[in-house]
Amino acid sequence: MSFMLLPLEDGIAGVKGFYCGGVKAGLKKDGYDLGFIYSDTPFEVVALFTQNRFQAAPIKHFQRHQITHSNFLLVNSKNANAMTAEAGIKDIEDILSSLPFEVKNPFMSSTGVIGERLPKEKIIPALKKIKLKSKDEEKFALSILTTDTFPKKIAFEVKLEDGRSFNIAGVAKGAGMINPSLATMLAFITTDAAVPRSDMEEGLKKFVDRTFNAISVDGDTSTNDSVFLLTNRKSKVYDKEAFEFALLKVMHYLALLIVKDGEGATKLVGFEVSGAKDENEAKRAAKALTNSLLVKTALFGEDPNWGRIASTIGASGVEAYEERLRIAFEDVVLFDRGKILSQNEEDARKIMQREEFTIYCDLGVGKGRFKAYGCDLGYEYVKINAEYRS
Repeated sequence: MSFMLLPLEDGIAGVKGFYCGGVKAGLKKDGYDLGFIYSDTPFEVVALFTQNRFQAAPIKHFQRHQITHSNFLLVNSKNANAMTAEAGIKDIEDILSSLPFEVKNPFMSSTGVIGERLPKEKIIPALKKIKLKSKDEEKFALSILTTDTFPKKIAFEVKLEDGRSFNIAGVAKGAGMINPSLATMLAFITTDAAVPRSDMEEGLKKFVDRTFNAISVDGDTSTNDSVFLLTNRKSKVYDKEAFEFALLKVMHYLALLIVKDGEGATKLVGFEVSGAKDENEAKRAAKALTNSLLVKTALFGEDPNWGRIASTIGASGVEAYEERLRIAFEDVVLFDRGKILSQNEEDARKIMQREEFTIYCDLGVGKGRFKAYGCDLGYEYVKINAEYRS
């Protein structure tokens, strides 16, 4: 490679011209719940949103105003502002028109409970606490969390061979209601690279299927899922190969952190399907495995029940044959083209005790390959979601 990725201190706040922070508006019982990203020069924004037909008000507001340039993004947690119709959009406009500072084309992103109006009486007074030139990524990352147990962030300086460099950083939230399209998740990626809009759109679309659209926690798709890519081009430096490599790294890392933090999850599991008729069939089978409740509970119980793997693949509708199928937990093969290798189950059980591992499924039909990521499903998931609004 003619470039290097170096860790970037301060994350979003380390990207030239970008600032961020979080304040306490009282939406949560305690903690930061209202975050922001600001650039001292306008940034260009490209976004991908959930394919849920009931998109939340912040997404509708963004699309209605056809926002392509801005310099301020406000994010709230604890309230999704979804299923709130025109009133939800009006609430956003009321909040943004109350900002106590001059910004260009501000917009919002929200996450939390569906079916409740934004508490403007709490949010609007809290806007006065925002310090635009704040450089506190930790407070921003904390302010967007809901059932997450830890902030999700990563940042790089991308140093080119000639010594020039640009920066890229990402912050995400998500732990439950994760099933692409997109994976409830929000992701915010900022860069000072002089990347053209066409390359921003191309990169985001190219990599989303291998990252945020390749993960699942519980098989549910949220009304608010969003990925934003922002650039203010302040570095005046760009290299397409380096940018795409860094963008994929950021998206992949954040996506895996979301699965790792799945509500109540104890394991991050990759499902790599190969030998499928084509990539689409490999993707269908891999995603079916990430969403199967029987597979997920077997993962939680550390039970190498390869029969559930086979059954899920067969039910996914892809072309598959018993005499061609091969299933392995890492390098431990349990089913090999019609042969049952039950003597290997104890070795597979030991692999399942790891926090991270991969299950490989070779269909033996064609050259299609895809890797999806999921987690186990245990008692804690039920507890968290049974008490979500309490």
